[in-house]
Amino acid sequence: MDSRLPTHLEVAAIRRLAEAHGGTAMVIAKGDRDAGSILILTVNRGADPQYLERMPQLDGGRTWTVIPEQTVEKYNDYGLERHAQDPDLWVIEVGVADGPQFAAILPH
Repeated sequence: MDSRLPTHLEVAAIRRLAEAHGGTAMVIAKGDRDAGSILILTVNRGADPQYLERMPQLDGGRTWTVIPEQTVEKYNDYGLERHAQDPDLWVIEVGVADGPQFAAILPH
């Protein structure tokens, strides 16, 4: 039996976490309800966008990893392109004051 939390519950928790820290969160694309991956776009008032995706590690764990920086124009398309490649993927946009700080408090 898989001990992972169903993705839709994890997405709801991420949304509540953003709101609890004075931010907002919106689902841009829904993926598989139970086993989808999650891609988070953090923005600070429309500036400094940063994508985070949980990647498998050599020790078997999964940690949130920053997707290499791109131009602002490409950020708008990146999430939708990833969702088209992986229909199970959830894409969430989170508006927070400090994206790296938010990433640090995300559950693993």
